[in-house]
Amino acid sequence: MLRLIVRRLALLVPVLLGLSVLLFVWLRALPGDPAATLLGQRATPAAVARITEAYGFDRPLPVQYVTYLGNLLTGDLGTSTRTGEPVVASFFLRFPATVELSVAALLVAVVLGIPLGYLAARRHGSALDTLLVGGSLLGTVVPVFFLAYLLKLVFAVQLGWLPTAGRQDPRIDATHVTNFYVLDGILTGEWDAAWDAVVHLVLPAVALGTIPLAIIVRITRASVLEVTGLDYVRTAEAKGLTRSLVRRRHVLRNAMLPVLTTVGLQTGLLLSGAVLTETVFAFNGIGQYLFESISALDYPVLQGYILFIAVIYALVNLLVDLSYGVVDPRVRVS
Repeated sequence: MLRLIVRRLALLVPVLLGLSVLLFVWLRALPGDPAATLLGQRATPAAVARITEAYGFDRPLPVQYVTYLGNLLTGDLGTSTRTGEPVVASFFLRFPATVELSVAALLVAVVLGIPLGYLAARRHGSALDTLLVGGSLLGTVVPVFFLAYLLKLVFAVQLGWLPTAGRQDPRIDATHVTNFYVLDGILTGEWDAAWDAVVHLVLPAVALGTIPLAIIVRITRASVLEVTGLDYVRTAEAKGLTRSLVRRRHVLRNAMLPVLTTVGLQTGLLLSGAVLTETVFAFNGIGQYLFESISALDYPVLQGYILFIAVIYALVNLLVDLSYGVVDPRVRVS
């Protein structure tokens, strides 16, 4: 197991190196000048030249890349051309918001998706199965931003049940230790602040988690149906094992491998898909920060964020691979 972890982490190095090259070339191939975009109407030739020289955009591309790679190896992702802040500092400030939102959305998707998919498989061919499959299809085609605005209109504006935007009511004098607002409220014993942070998470998490929820429902249903027809399940039933024991030990457990793979992939997609959700709900996470940086052609922020997502993808997939051994002993043996 340890050898597997070391090998996968070693393979991550050339992957990130290749990705950094592609990102560097791709971003600089985009139309527009970051200096002119930053200055806007004040973009005189002298001012553009001054900004271009300050950020090193006037140097040859190979020199720019070597400088960027050297800074990257020391943990320096550069300085935002839009705000003038170090990219690393901005990420650590906004990263907790995106993690809270992604974890909440993943909980919505997993807690609802696996039971609903299993229920649809057990009621295969029934009206309930048709309803759940149709609902999952609808969930995958509705755009996240449209659903976010719809939820906001109904539950926040018209009904007034939930807040419209933000991470926490600004009137609450909360102590922020880690910038994970829910965790901070628990650690400091400020339960009103923790609950208010949870309430602010509901609408964004539901909007962001709808597509993963629909996908998990379909994958769980298909996997359970496939496992139910296998020989060892029929053998277990022929031995006289109770139906609940067969479902729990032989069906659901073996059907979880494709579901775990799907959950791992959706975790990375949630982090990248949070851009639209955070923008609609003014959630002030990395997604909203990235959205503001795209229009400004903020190269350091864009490069740093995409590399960050790549690392998250790789680590999550490693955890998924390790979880296979927990779910299925045959994987541990192999």
